[in-house]
Formats: sequence, C-alpha cells, structure tokens
Amino acid sequence: MNTLFSYIVKVDSGFAPNPFHGYCTLATCKPRIRKAARIGDWVIGTGSKTRGRNGRLVYAMHVCEAMTFDEYWNDSRFRAKRPNTSSDKEDSCGDNIYYRDPKWPRRFCQVPSYHSCPDGRQDYEKLERDTKEDKVLISDDFVYWGGDGPVIPEFSGINVCHTTQHHKRFDDNAIVMDFIAWVRSFDASGCLGKPLDF
Repeated sequence: MNTLFSYIVKVDSGFAPNPFHGYCTLATCKPRIRKAARIGDWVIGTGSKTRGRNGRLVYAMHVCEAMTFDEYWNDSRFRAKRPNTSSDKEDSCGDNIYYRDPKWPRRFCQVPSYHSCPDGRQDYEKLERDTKEDKVLISDDFVYWGGDGPVIPEFSGINVCHTTQHHKRFDDNAIVMDFIAWVRSFDASGCLGKPLDF
C-alpha cells in the first residue's frame, strides 16, 4: 500500500518542487513530507486560493528515489539542478543547494539560490529548516502543470486538496488508487507548463 501526501504550493517558482532537467525533486521546504514519504508514495502540490488556483493540481510525483543532500549534491544526474543565478529562470531556480562542510561534517553549506539572502549569503533560518530532514525526494515519473493544472475531483467522496498549512496524508488504498488512475488518465508526463511565478 502507498500513501498520498497533499499540500498547497504557495509559491510556484520552479524551486520547490523543481520539475526541470528530467526529474521532479523536492529538496527544500516540506521537511515533514520528505521525512515521511517512502519510495512508491505519491506527493501532490495544489494551487493556492490567494492566487485563484485552489483545487487545481500543480504537480504530482511518484516517489522513485530518496537520498541525502550529499548524495544529491554529488550525483552527476543532478548537477544541472545546482542553481546558476546568472542564467535563465530554469537554471537559476535549481534546488541542489546543500552539501556538508568538508571541515565541519555536521554543518551544511548553502549555495546562492532562491533560499539564500538577496546578496548570496547563506540564509541560516531557511538552511536550518530545509536540512532538518536530510532527505531529497526524486521522481522521473511525474507530471507538472505549474499554473495551468486541471481541477482535482473528489475520490471516494473525499477532497484530497489541503486548505491550510502543512499537509494532508491519505493511507486509504481506494483513494490513492483512484487518484493514480485519474492522473494517469491524462496520458501525460514530465514538465508540461511553466511555474505560475515565472
């Protein structure tokens, strides 16, 4: 049995989640989801009411891999997800931003990114929050619509869209399987649209 995690994507900038370069990754924010999600589970992000996108699917990722920040940083597949803040929007919003300090292995370093200070210095508050859970969720089985996602129906009479902070968790197999069947019915995969905040 698999679990479905649902939360609101308040800022859809391409950073969290990052749907570019062939993989959808969740490497920052949502430490509770990153801690709890296992391979085989599904994570979905839905639009925010303040942006007029409530009830719509931003993305759905089938968790295919999970690794530590150091593993993520050192994996050649994800080198393109290291942010290049002087490049285009896709490259500047990379989420591969943490690695352990070689001199102080218990300390994480943060590269200039969407979560650093405007001048590129480390934002220690965000660093501490992000690295609270040393786990990155990775998927090559995902669909990302960004700001143009479909309206999500109810499954077994249940609304899977979260409406407040944090997240909803669904362990009911019927709900999870109904959601999977629905998202697969689009016969679509990968990055289909631009982030709403591009």
